[in-house]
This record gives sequence, structure tokens and C-alpha cells, in this order.
Amino acid sequence: MYRRGLFIGAIVLLALPATGAVPAGDSRLHDPVVERPAVAAPVVAPVVAPVTAPVTAPVVAPVVADRGDALARVRLVIAPEGNVARYRVREQLARFDFPNDAVGETSSISGALVLDEDGSVVAAESRFEVDLRTLKSDSDRRDNYIRRRTLQTEQYPMAVFVPTAIRGAPSPLPTAGEFSFELDGELTIREVTRPVTWQVTARAIDGGYAGTATTEFTFGTFELEIPRVASVLSIRDNIRLEYDFRLVRDAAAE
Repeated sequence: MYRRGLFIGAIVLLALPATGAVPAGDSRLHDPVVERPAVAAPVVAPVVAPVTAPVTAPVVAPVVADRGDALARVRLVIAPEGNVARYRVREQLARFDFPNDAVGETSSISGALVLDEDGSVVAAESRFEVDLRTLKSDSDRRDNYIRRRTLQTEQYPMAVFVPTAIRGAPSPLPTAGEFSFELDGELTIREVTRPVTWQVTARAIDGGYAGTATTEFTFGTFELEIPRVASVLSIRDNIRLEYDFRLVRDAAAE
């Protein structure tokens, strides 16, 4: 009986390793089951295409040319020298077989031409005056007749021209070269005022302008009588005015 028990025990001992049983006293039998934390799969951020802002052309401020004098009022005044006003009338003298021009002139001129920022005439500040008493031709007899009878200079000594508009002139006025334009305005002779237009050719010179302005009208335009004297056979009913000018900038006014 005893041997039988030993035999059975030996069989049991030999069988335990084969079946994977845990021997008594093995600490693994009593250790708590510890679960390993699950390893989380790496979070992969979705590939998102970058949002591209719409391409906008940069705002570029317009380039403004520096117009210099065009942005400032310009005042042109009579220079000390170089200004002569004259009349020219075609006449037929008794002692000649051909007509000639009666010409009288003066340098007694004052005034100014003022242009605004946009190149227009400032009529309220623009004015030219000519002293008719100082007109001189090649004949004293003619001069005396014109002063006493035609122009009546003792009563009406001044001819006055007030510019009102300029047409065809570059703006701003050039600082070099020659240019032409028309100058409109009101001319007053013997208190009779009429609109006239001057044809002007000018050239830039020494910071100012020099040139010639001309206009024409009949005696009747200003209610003047055609001279009638024995030595003059005929006088054409046409008066041509000429102005050789020299204008400079009035720096004090700019």
C-alpha cells in the first residue's frame, strides 16, 4: 500500500511539467494579473493642403508728375525794357505815288498777366495800360492831330486792355523754346469797350517771355473818326495794333 502511494505520487510529479501546471509555492500562482496598457496607434494628422490666399496685385499709387509752376499762380509783369506798343494804319499821302504805313509807338506801358493754377487767366488781376499821350510817329503834325482829334488824349489818356482768356498756350508755360497762342480780352479806348483777340507769338527767355502780339479792327469799332487832312489822300479803314513785349515773373507774388 505504501509503495503504491509512492508510485502514484511519482507519477503525479512527473506529469505536472508536461501539463503546464504551476507547482505549489510558485509565486506566479498568487501574483495579480496585470494587464498591459494597450499601445495606442500613432495619431496621424490628415494631410491638409495649405489654403492659398488669392493673389492680389499690389495697389500702386499713381505716379503724379511734378508740374512745378502749373501748381502755382503765375504773375508776369512788364520788364523795365523791351516793351513797345504801336499802331499801324495804311495811308496814301499826296506827295507820294504809293501808300505807306503811318506808325506811332510808345514804351509807356504798365500792367501784368496773371495765370491761375490751371493755366486760365485771372481777369480780376490782369490788366495792361498804354499812355496814348506819348504816342510818337515820324510826323509831329500827325501826332498832334491824333492826340487832339482822333483819340482826344487830354480827356482819355489811357488805352486799357483786360485779358480774359488764353487759348492754345501750353500749360504750364514752357521754360524754353517758342510757342503761339490767342489772348482774348476787353480793350477800352475813349471809354468805348470792345472784345478783341490778340495773336501772340512768344519765346521763353531768361526766366520770362518775349514776343509780339497783334490785333486789328476798324475805326468804327471804337467809334473813332477816320482822319481827314489835305495832305492825306486816303486812309484805309483798318487799325493794326502791335505789342512787342518783354514779361518777367513777379517772384514776390509767387
